[in-house]
Amino acid sequence: MSEEKIIEAERLKREKDGLDVRADIYRYAVDGFDTIDSGDFMRFKWWGVYQQRPNEGHFMMRIKVPGGRLNNEQFRAITELTTQYGRGFSDITTRQTIQLHWLEIQQFPDIFARLEGVGLTSAGACGDIARNVTSSPAAGFDPDELVDTRPVTDAIQDFFHLNKNFSDLPRKYKIAVEGSPIQSTVPQINDASLVAYRRQSDGVVGYHFFVGGGLSLQPHIAKQLDIFVPADEIEKIVDVQRAISECYRDASQLRKKRTRARLKYLMAEWGPEKFTEEVRKKLDWSPDAAAPGFEFSDETFRDHVGIHEQKQEGLYWIGLCILAGRWTDAQMNVVADVAQKYGNGDIRLTNVQNCLIPNIPAANLEPAKAELAAAGFAWEVPTIRRGAQSCTGIEFCNLALTETKLRIKDVISHLEMVTPEPYERGIKINMNGCPNSCAQHHVGDIGLQGCMATMGDGSKVEAFDIHVGGDLGKDATFTKAIHRKVPAHLVKYALANVIQNFQATRENNERFAAWAHRHTNEELDAILGVETIVGAPELPSRAEAVPA
Repeated sequence: MSEEKIIEAERLKREKDGLDVRADIYRYAVDGFDTIDSGDFMRFKWWGVYQQRPNEGHFMMRIKVPGGRLNNEQFRAITELTTQYGRGFSDITTRQTIQLHWLEIQQFPDIFARLEGVGLTSAGACGDIARNVTSSPAAGFDPDELVDTRPVTDAIQDFFHLNKNFSDLPRKYKIAVEGSPIQSTVPQINDASLVAYRRQSDGVVGYHFFVGGGLSLQPHIAKQLDIFVPADEIEKIVDVQRAISECYRDASQLRKKRTRARLKYLMAEWGPEKFTEEVRKKLDWSPDAAAPGFEFSDETFRDHVGIHEQKQEGLYWIGLCILAGRWTDAQMNVVADVAQKYGNGDIRLTNVQNCLIPNIPAANLEPAKAELAAAGFAWEVPTIRRGAQSCTGIEFCNLALTETKLRIKDVISHLEMVTPEPYERGIKINMNGCPNSCAQHHVGDIGLQGCMATMGDGSKVEAFDIHVGGDLGKDATFTKAIHRKVPAHLVKYALANVIQNFQATRENNERFAAWAHRHTNEELDAILGVETIVGAPELPSRAEAVPA
């Protein structure tokens, strides 16, 4: 991004707070798309609204769903909007929200009213503001959780909602709250994270605070602050989060260059000791020091798919695999019906783009499963399908270079045929349509980054850089790029080569990431064998919406 555009972004925010654009949206809904001020297109993001490629009158919209939790009325309202305005499908995002497509400016007053009528909002779903707060998708019924994260998640969401003290941050701001000893909310790559821990000295469960995670072009692992707050001291927990956020908001050096405006760069400049000191200065009370003995779990990948017992005796949740996070309104209606008839009506969304239906008594499992299966849902699927993720892709996103939704389905379908169970943990494949890492390709076992490649005849084709070896948890590591600009239709064959080699040569039950990092890049490139793949059919470079 040029210096002129960087200055322009800050100028636009100074001229009008992004949250104030709502009144203009109502005006444009009457006056029409052609009357929209160019600066307001950027400000629309503060209300979850993006221009949709090819920018000819349509928008996509993210709805804020803290912790991925929806009651039945809320979920049905989103489903109705999907049918009426979204051409019959929506996407689950990697931040536990739902994204609608094909929206038009005149529809937004009705959309806002219907969302707010069921207690939902899109305010803060995008823009330079606190985004959707993610948390454990099984919060409140996970038998392994250390603490139910819902009270803290809701308190943080309430604090930032329409809070103009924090509506002009240097860039986006992502917060995660983790209550399980298996940290599936990927707290290490969020800007700010709260991670539950049982203090060994007195058995008190509380939260540690991590700051400065992030991916995109320069991935960073979050660093731990020297602060611990008991989980039931919610006001103090929010106060620490406020202080962290003020450090970010007031760091003027982050506003000089848009590509270096994330909180991770402030942590890299200050380090955890100074950051802790600055946070403590902003508190009028003294928090405990971090509890000794904490370390991240050795097992952080959990997709919640399948049928699982809840901590409430006699109740279960069904975790549905929604490959690429895309489902139809017909399928959404089935989920709503099953949740209402056989559970308590609630639905949960996960950051792996899957869906949970909780609180199902044992006697209701079989009829619930029958209705879900009839609608095309699956929960007993190979692990490689359960953990696959993809971003929006070129179908709708202005930043994307490649199609992703159709591609990830084609890749997974092929790999299931040739490597039906890669190994007991499952190989996580993250497909991104550009370098921005919305699908978190830096931390997948295999990460695919969209690009364009020039063929021998000079033609341009969609392609992917193939990365391998990402992992989170105790031994967190990022992927390493092995082969650049692999034509998209060859990717699935190269991945089959590497997975099959891993299966044949892994030692002592090692994980895929460990296996990848004990090989040189040259060895891994030879294993991918891109140049040796022949006769592979090519898929179309663009795709219409494909149901889950």
